[in-house]
Amino acid sequence: MRAVSYTRFGAPGDVLDLSDVDIPAPSAGEVLVRLHVSGVNPSDAKARAGNRPGVTKPAYPRIIPHSDGAGVIAAVGAGVNPGRIGQRVWVWNGQWQRSQGTAAEFIALPAEQAVPLPEGVSFDVGATLGIPGLTAAQTVFGGGEVAGQTLLISGGAGAVGHNAVQLAHAAGAEVIATCSSSAAERVRAAGARHVFDYADPDLAAQIMAATGGRGVARAIEVEFGQNAGLLAEVMAPNGTIAAYGSGKDMAPTLPFGPYLFKALKIDITLIYILPWPAREAAIARLHAALEAGTLRPEIAMRLPLADCASAHEAVMTPGRAGAVLLEIG
Repeated sequence: MRAVSYTRFGAPGDVLDLSDVDIPAPSAGEVLVRLHVSGVNPSDAKARAGNRPGVTKPAYPRIIPHSDGAGVIAAVGAGVNPGRIGQRVWVWNGQWQRSQGTAAEFIALPAEQAVPLPEGVSFDVGATLGIPGLTAAQTVFGGGEVAGQTLLISGGAGAVGHNAVQLAHAAGAEVIATCSSSAAERVRAAGARHVFDYADPDLAAQIMAATGGRGVARAIEVEFGQNAGLLAEVMAPNGTIAAYGSGKDMAPTLPFGPYLFKALKIDITLIYILPWPAREAAIARLHAALEAGTLRPEIAMRLPLADCASAHEAVMTPGRAGAVLLEIG
């Protein structure tokens, strides 16, 4: 089968290689998925670059990257219902703590990591449901229902943030989102009632005015370190900060006093290790929203598998709107 892989860390054009490798065989409890689409995420590019604390070399001699994807089950291992052969599925955690991800024509992985696609949902959309979809669902609903609450979603134009805006709005929340000024109309169209420029020096005052001075009940935060001070100002007492990223400041200084006297809670999500009950609930949320037509993940770019290096560059481009996909076949 054709697969993209790397044996060392480095720039995508230097280390990613397209070659022919053996098709994996599904072990007991596994399925073999013939992939149609591979989803490319910033975490995939960071892993390929070696951008992880304390990691100096790849964990395996050769790594086929990417966690997300969608395709059709081609074979099953012992203990898996053979009736699943031919089933359309989307994949999560493809390359998490494994050497073989979705940047290939086939992947073998545990059967529960190949989720049946709802009727009418495309492979393209399926390939966005792993990291961006599940992260959005968990950060929005990880504390329960949000109907009637005011949510602040930072980075509302990004893949996770745009999904989160749609999910929260459809669930009855009042959504405040931040993004670049150029993306404001797109984020407003996704369901945000108020959209503010994240770089505006009066951002805190604008958010508080939009809430009538009450503050926000739950914040979905992509840059926790950079926005820790802002959140201290705009959160309502007993509110929750659902953080899933802090790439610009991985060692933030926390304004503990303001957090303490508002009794704020910090709920950090790493979607790779989400416990199964929470993951199952997030999957159900995504499927229900897709079937209802209230979630429409955006696709920014589709590239052939041979252009994997370009996809890795694109997914790290600031201001990217939507998912980056590789078309496999």
